Amino acid sequence: MTVITTTFPARIPSAGSGADVTGPVRRPYAPRAPKSTPARTVAPILVRNRARTSSLERTVTGTAAHTGRTGKIYVSTPKLQLSTKPSAVVLRAARLRGPVFRDAAAQASGLSISTVNRQVSALLKAGLLRERADLAPAGAIGRPRLPFELNSAEFLTVGIHIGYKVTSITTHDLFHRVVGAIQIPTPAADTPEQTLASISVSAKRFLTRWPVKHVLWAGVAIGGRVGEGGVVDHPRLGWRGVPVGATIADITGLPVSVASHVEAMAAAELLLNPSDTGANFLYFYARETVGVSFTVDGAVYTPTAGPPVIGHFPVGRTELLDPKNTGRLEDTVSDTGVVEAARAAGLAVDEADEVHRLAADGDERAQAILDERATVLGRAVGMIADIFNPDHVVLGGQAFTDAPATLPKVAAAVRATSVAENRDVRVSRSGATVQQLAAGAVSLDAIYNDPIEALALTS
Repeated sequence: MTVITTTFPARIPSAGSGADVTGPVRRPYAPRAPKSTPARTVAPILVRNRARTSSLERTVTGTAAHTGRTGKIYVSTPKLQLSTKPSAVVLRAARLRGPVFRDAAAQASGLSISTVNRQVSALLKAGLLRERADLAPAGAIGRPRLPFELNSAEFLTVGIHIGYKVTSITTHDLFHRVVGAIQIPTPAADTPEQTLASISVSAKRFLTRWPVKHVLWAGVAIGGRVGEGGVVDHPRLGWRGVPVGATIADITGLPVSVASHVEAMAAAELLLNPSDTGANFLYFYARETVGVSFTVDGAVYTPTAGPPVIGHFPVGRTELLDPKNTGRLEDTVSDTGVVEAARAAGLAVDEADEVHRLAADGDERAQAILDERATVLGRAVGMIADIFNPDHVVLGGQAFTDAPATLPKVAAAVRATSVAENRDVRVSRSGATVQQLAAGAVSLDAIYNDPIEALALTS
């Protein structure tokens, strides 16, 4: 059976202004759920003049033993951007502001009313939108004006975040909200394909909880380098040239998108804060791994050679962390590194969560380890931010969100290291659900980028 790989043109966004913005480290806050009542005029939704990209380019890459609904297996490279395609702009208006009237959507987006009408009609026919006859203006003469909104009741996507130790599987509605979630230990198997098969079976079993839903797409967020067709090199897991996308598509029978997890987290941040399309930001992630991604003009920049690698960066002298004296950033600040430092300090712990609990209970050794971790991370953030010089920096991952008391240490280290007098540093809006929302952003990417064509691949 045919495996079809979907590729997109490379993205090279323009450079940002690089302006520094004054501000301390900000604590995370939860995104507001979209409202469904009543209809209202929308705020402007930016549509930039950008060269149009072609529709999904399909390339035959091999065969597989299992087929989805179409008899073909699709693996796509996600775009990770706020699409400017008219259908995507209209769908985004419904996601962010619905229920909304067509003329209000046209005014806000800059699209003509005829273009909005065509896109709304197509999206209604596809079932992605629905009209709200109950919100028609009272006393109107002639054909009633009906607002439209996302049809979130019928569709789901499934997100899979494959971590070094833990894999999360989540379902998402069209608003990018988490509908259901489970966590499993990342399976240890003889081959990567066996590990992926086990994860895929768990995902497929999890989806049986929603027998009447139409599951549109699967999205995979994973560390390492993701190549064309969802082929992954993951040194930490010992994977090289592993067909992650094709293996998961083969077993689930769903179209699959695969992305580097830090880039996916930056994309999730875009979805949570779409009004900030004009700014550029550096996303810095730290938990069991460390990584960065750069976003400009509403698009996550994806280098052809893969995401930047920073785990080997030197950290300098430490007091408690890095008892093995590796001198490397990831070995020093990862959850595993924190546990090793705690044990070297005489604490009987097996997980980083236990170090956090001990610190919260007043253990000075545990708190000192977390404080030093914050300082090392802050120095790294400051140095890397000086290279990119973004409008702001977003900190993601449990190294930050699980230790809010250490955020002032992070801020102080950034200020002491960076040449910028005031670097705007924020904590991710995703909070502790960052891995889930990252996988969800990948699972929704094809629908958000070109909803009509994406839906055609699931029929």
